[in-house]
Amino acid sequence: MREALRGNAVEELFGTIEGYGRASDIVDAAHGADVPVWPVTDQGLASLTETVTPQGLVAVCRHRHHSDLAHSLAGQPRLVVVLAGISDPGNAGTVLRTADAAGATVVVFPEGSVDPYNGKCVRASAGSLFHVDLVRGGSAETAVTALRAAGMAVLAAEAHGDIDLDDYADDGGLDARTAWLFGSEAHGLAPELAALADARLMVPIHGRAESLNLAAAAAVCLYASARAHRRPGAPP
Repeated sequence: MREALRGNAVEELFGTIEGYGRASDIVDAAHGADVPVWPVTDQGLASLTETVTPQGLVAVCRHRHHSDLAHSLAGQPRLVVVLAGISDPGNAGTVLRTADAAGATVVVFPEGSVDPYNGKCVRASAGSLFHVDLVRGGSAETAVTALRAAGMAVLAAEAHGDIDLDDYADDGGLDARTAWLFGSEAHGLAPELAALADARLMVPIHGRAESLNLAAAAAVCLYASARAHRRPGAPP
């Protein structure tokens, strides 16, 4: 909620007296931003939330996404994430949070992916929803075309990819401005979408685990890119 206020996304704030007492800094920030603050009962608050045990405050926020990827690409981002066909809101929100932490500035939710405003996705993003340029809609294939036109390398993360991520990074493949494609945990990327990527990379498994879950694999990939982009002598 603090991040939503910092991002000027909050339209109204509702809370119980106890909730306001525990989060007086949020209430003060809302007043300072001329956000209406309304007191409600516990029963009223429960009717506004999806959680079993609400924390005493609920914010109504405006949607803050773009429908045109070109708007976000105009800023020449170095790291972009495309969530293609991801249906689990918890996974999507966690990857969004990880993307933000790794320095990605654009996250794309194409058609067929979970709604980024799903309550579970918003909670899992832990405020990162309000930090990145969020692009919603359009096909993943159209997004890949736009990313390529903007001069970005497009990489597909796949459990059975053609190239080991570590080898690709060691060869300098992650130095370029990069867009990562992540698919659903159950089915991965659609073959026709993966075929559009410049490379299909797999995270190496050194132990006996069969695989990594989506969020863990995304974290490994995105931090490999972050390291490549921040090493001494990396291209601007």
